[in-house]
Amino acid sequence: MERRFEQMRKFKKVLFLKMAKLMRSEKSVVPCIISAGTKIVGNITEGDVIHIDGRLEGDVTCRELVVGSTGSVVGKVKARSLELYGALNGSLAVESLFIAGTATFIGDSVYKTIAIEPGAVLEGKCAVSKSKASDGEKAKA
Repeated sequence: MERRFEQMRKFKKVLFLKMAKLMRSEKSVVPCIISAGTKIVGNITEGDVIHIDGRLEGDVTCRELVVGSTGSVVGKVKARSLELYGALNGSLAVESLFIAGTATFIGDSVYKTIAIEPGAVLEGKCAVSKSKASDGEKAKA
């Protein structure tokens, strides 16, 4: 029980620091928050910063996605970065992937960088995305 409180405290600190960083930039971004107890059925497209503590059944395309410890997503995720503390059942394509020890991910993933904490559940195929340089070399050949 105390471990969960410690993880939540760390999560809130990270969220606060990210919000402070965003607020300092020229363009202030207010995250979209889907709170616990909320269920959305449908796709989210062209989002900026999205935090999900509820349940989303649909695909997500955004710059940054955080799935909180009570959050769950069933669908495809396409984002620059994903921090997963809850559950994701589907596929994902991201540049930066973080899977916390409290997370469950079932599906296939493509990423540039990945970090997985001990205790995380990961089931599916994982692949490192190819760089643009290698794609360009293939096109020339």
